[in-house]
Amino acid sequence: MRAEVRQVADGAYLVHGHHTNWVILKDGDAVTLVDTGYPGDRQGLLESLAAVGSSPEAVVAVLITHAHNDHLGSAEYLRAAHGTPVHLHPAEVPHARRDFLQQATVADVVRNAWRPGVLPWAVHVVRAGGTQNHPVTAPEPLPADGPLDLPGRPVPVHTPGHTDGHCVYHLPGAGLVVSGDALVSGHATSRVKGPQLLPGFFHHDRARALASLDTIGALDGDTLLPGHGPVHHGPVRAAVEQARERARGREGRRP
Repeated sequence: MRAEVRQVADGAYLVHGHHTNWVILKDGDAVTLVDTGYPGDRQGLLESLAAVGSSPEAVVAVLITHAHNDHLGSAEYLRAAHGTPVHLHPAEVPHARRDFLQQATVADVVRNAWRPGVLPWAVHVVRAGGTQNHPVTAPEPLPADGPLDLPGRPVPVHTPGHTDGHCVYHLPGAGLVVSGDALVSGHATSRVKGPQLLPGFFHHDRARALASLDTIGALDGDTLLPGHGPVHHGPVRAAVEQARERARGREGRRP
C-alpha cells in the first residue's frame, strides 16, 4: 500500500498509511516527523519523505504523540539507522521503552468483538505489524516547554487519557493541531465520520481522555490533523464539542 501525502499548509503534510496517520513538518531541507505509523508502514513512511523532497537523513527529530504500535512503528528504526532522536512526554518515555504497556489487549478486543468493524480491524492490525514489539531503546523526554526549536516550531501539549503521556502538537502560526489519538476524525471501528473520541476500550483512562478535550478545545486552530481519519477543517473548539456530544451518545451503548 502506498501512503497518501496531503499538503495542509506551507511545509506541513498529513500522511495516511495503514489506517493511521503521521505528519511531516518541513523547513528548508530539515524535517520534523510526528509519529511513524505501524511497523508495516515503513516503506510508505520512506516514500512519503521522498514525496515531499526529503529523506530519512533529513529528519532532525521524531515526535511521538503516544507510544502505541501504530504510531511508534518506525521510530526505533530511524533512531538506530540514522541517529534521529525520538522525543515524547516524560510520562510516555517508559511506555516507549516498553517498561509497561497501556494498550488494548487481546482480551479487550475479544470483549468488544460485537462492535462493527472490530474483527476486520484486528486482522488488519496483525497484517500491519501492530502486534510486533518495537520498543525505542533510548527515547528522550521532550526537550522544552513551549515551541520546540524544530521545523514547524510545534508546541507540545499534554493530553493524558488515551495514555498517561499522550501529547498533541500545536502549530499556532499555521492554525494546526496534530491531535494523535486524543481526538480523531474516523476509525475502522467507528460508524461515524468527523471529530470523535475512539471507542472507550482503546483508552487507558477514558475519563481523563474526556477531560483532555477541554485542553484541546482551548487551542487556537482551524485545522485538525488526527492520528486516524482525514484532515478536519473548522475551528478546533467546534470539533471538540462535536466529539464530546458523540461521546455522550456512546455512553452505555451495547448491542
